[in-house]
Amino acid sequence: MSEQQHVLEAASTLVAAFAANDTEAYFAAFSEDASFVFHTCDKPLPTRAAYRELWESWQRDGFEVLACESLNPVVSLQGDVAIFYHDVATRLRIQGEEIESRERETIVFRRQQESGHWLACHEHLSAMPAHLPPT
Repeated sequence: MSEQQHVLEAASTLVAAFAANDTEAYFAAFSEDASFVFHTCDKPLPTRAAYRELWESWQRDGFEVLACESLNPVVSLQGDVAIFYHDVATRLRIQGEEIESRERETIVFRRQQESGHWLACHEHLSAMPAHLPPT
């Protein structure tokens, strides 16, 4: 399997865990020092622990992922770093209300020296421009 395929597999595993609302598997796809920038948050989250704390507070408030689909995936290999971006169609339940969103996401993966596995070390989620038709 090529390195590009390994990155696509790591991204697919991450998205599947998110889509399944599987907290443990989802956060296991990120390195401890991962950082996060979400258009829905007022400030960046500097670590996986900071994001997990926020995630768990969302869940206590009724947040649940119902579905997530990755569209138009692209991988750019940069040595031991890979830049993955895609369009994301997500369906969530927030405080009993179902919400659908379309966003664009960039995830930076870093190859782990000891195992060779790819873990996400940065995620940036952006709103999809309103003037673009869904793909």
